[in-house]
Amino acid sequence: MRIIIVCFLLILNTFVVNGWGFFAHQRINRLAVFTLPPEMVTFYKTHIVYLTENAVNPDNRRYTVEGEAPRHYIDADLYGDSAIYKLPRYWKDAVEKYGEDSLMENGINPWFVNRMRYQLTDAFKKVDGKAILRISADLGHYIADGNVPLHSTHNYNGQYSGQYGIHGFWESRLPELFAKDYDFFVGQAQYLKNTQLRAWQATTEAHLALDSVFGFEKLLTKKFTEDKKYGYEERNGQTVRVYSKDFSKAYHDMLNGQVERRMRASIKMIGDFWYTAWVDAGQPDLSVVIDLKFTEEEKQEMERERNQWKEDAKIRSESFVPGVHHMYEHDCCCSFMHLLTYKNLQKTKLNADDDCDKDAHDKNTLHKH
Repeated sequence: MRIIIVCFLLILNTFVVNGWGFFAHQRINRLAVFTLPPEMVTFYKTHIVYLTENAVNPDNRRYTVEGEAPRHYIDADLYGDSAIYKLPRYWKDAVEKYGEDSLMENGINPWFVNRMRYQLTDAFKKVDGKAILRISADLGHYIADGNVPLHSTHNYNGQYSGQYGIHGFWESRLPELFAKDYDFFVGQAQYLKNTQLRAWQATTEAHLALDSVFGFEKLLTKKFTEDKKYGYEERNGQTVRVYSKDFSKAYHDMLNGQVERRMRASIKMIGDFWYTAWVDAGQPDLSVVIDLKFTEEEKQEMERERNQWKEDAKIRSESFVPGVHHMYEHDCCCSFMHLLTYKNLQKTKLNADDDCDKDAHDKNTLHKH
């Protein structure tokens, strides 16, 4: 009970929102389906619920699968000045230059995205419907992560610039308030000649947006007093501290469509990758697997994976020592909020914010971003 009370008190100062966490990942995967050509779209639309619900599986695995966390980000700035332009674009070259351990420590997102594309091509060649869906859902998640500016820097939550909490602000609070007005029509999927270079293009574009992400927030903070910058809102029966709507709108206006552009880029890029994998596999007939059925055992496994965060929350709560700073502090509170809101979110088909993993503090455990 004491742990619960401590976590709850900390929740009051935690920016917990539904945005570019579970909700946005699911929306991005879902919308990517509609970029596909007729030969693919019937299969993907038939299983759009699977692709939507399982868009968040990579996040659910981050505490249980070794090596999962680095797939979601790359701390490009740790490699030196202008590293975003100088880092080897191909995995073999990167390993030869830096070693696999260093790469894993600093994140491997753009390289892993391309690896997943090859896995999807192989699934298409085998016309393995279940593998196609599983890999497509996962690939969509990693591509979306790679398009987030704060997934490309060591200062991923403003912890080194006095802007702690900016990660959830940018990718959760802003979409929560403004995504309803975004234009998500991105056109048809196109074939990519080099998916590895396309992954790096996304990472580079996201990284170049960081000056605006950090600079505009600092500029506005000088113009807003504390009580104007933050406010409190009721979330699923709980009072939580959030960036105020006025501050959020001012920041969103200064970014001039940046969040919308990153979400649109994610949708289009996912469609392009799915389509490219299918073309490279010889454009197999997907109608032969359109009626695939999952066994009860497979359904239970998928449900277990989707709900893995609940067990993580229990483990981290039990290991939480009040008054002692350690790596699970933020995870404890965010996961506890998951537990508080789970039933409500199940009804609304939305999911609690996923930023706790991005605010973890012990890099050696790879619990970050």
